[in-house]
Amino acid sequence: MAAQRIGLWQDFSKYKDVDEDEILSQLTPEQLEELEAELDPDNTLLPPCDRVKNQTNKEPTGPYDRQHLLQFLESTAKEEEDREERVPYEAGKKRAFLFIHVDGKVWKPREEPKTIVDDDEDIVLTEEWESALSTATEDELVELAAVLGLHSMLNQVQYEASIKDKRVMDIDEEAGKFRGIAKYSVPKLLPKEPPNTTDVEKTVQQAKDNDPELKELNLNNIKNIPIPKLKELAEALKTNTSLENLSMANTRLNDGVALKVAECLKENNTLKVLNMESNFISGNGMKAIMDTVAKNTSLLELRLANQRSVLGNKVEMEIAKALEENKTLLKFGLAFEQAGPRTRAHDALMRNNELTRLKRVGKDDDEAEK
Repeated sequence: MAAQRIGLWQDFSKYKDVDEDEILSQLTPEQLEELEAELDPDNTLLPPCDRVKNQTNKEPTGPYDRQHLLQFLESTAKEEEDREERVPYEAGKKRAFLFIHVDGKVWKPREEPKTIVDDDEDIVLTEEWESALSTATEDELVELAAVLGLHSMLNQVQYEASIKDKRVMDIDEEAGKFRGIAKYSVPKLLPKEPPNTTDVEKTVQQAKDNDPELKELNLNNIKNIPIPKLKELAEALKTNTSLENLSMANTRLNDGVALKVAECLKENNTLKVLNMESNFISGNGMKAIMDTVAKNTSLLELRLANQRSVLGNKVEMEIAKALEENKTLLKFGLAFEQAGPRTRAHDALMRNNELTRLKRVGKDDDEAEK
């Protein structure tokens, strides 16, 4: 049975309704044996003896003897004649192939002309440059070298001063010379970020009461919030019509909270910004949120990056599909691992931003979508 080459981009829809059992029933035993030899289960978990069919028809010559095999290989190697060398060996001479043209001429590489640099050549300067360089101090010459990009002549202190657009003498008087010694700089201590002092109990109760003053709620970096309390907040958002910005980054929330948030997004039409970065949401929770985002029309910004678990290609494709269905989301925070979903998500967000721009300049929905 001759093997046929099939193009990569051919249309296989015509083989959709083919009955494989009927085709196999019409094959002869020889054809079935040949087909079985060509098929590969493509399963790396199977051992080679199960993946590859034994095609050796030779009878075994006896039990395996390692020492006897090594002796056979050694004797065979000694009896076999060496291959004739195309270029004979000569002591002290590098061997190389000679490329001979059909006319019998030996090919030789073209010799590049060598450029001769005259180190004694005088550099002619104008009177203005000569006067400036002759009266310049050493620290001014150091700054000139930094401006001209001659960083090999500078030490670290001088180089950093050139980047910061500062005079070296102002940083360190001794380092302002070409032979100045670079000294370490004490790193600046930055103040720690103050802890989040949001009263969780109070803000959750405000969300339940639909307090009109609660427009923004920031729970970032509060790690001792009980999971039931976060679920309670998500449940309160179903009927809340005041809260527009909700941030719950790094609060240890999990899939249970994510599912509650997905339910609230089905009914909430006020929330515009949602941040759930740096948490423990898996692919199931992510998929539940994106399924509701696909039909949501109020959310403008959604951030879900830096989760504990790896999403995988299947979940990323579902996220990209949801973004393509949504027509209002303008910002989306997630680091895609695969290039395909990343490109689709980027195109969907670019389309939404363009639709928003067209609506802002006065075009209606039909014209904007075109």
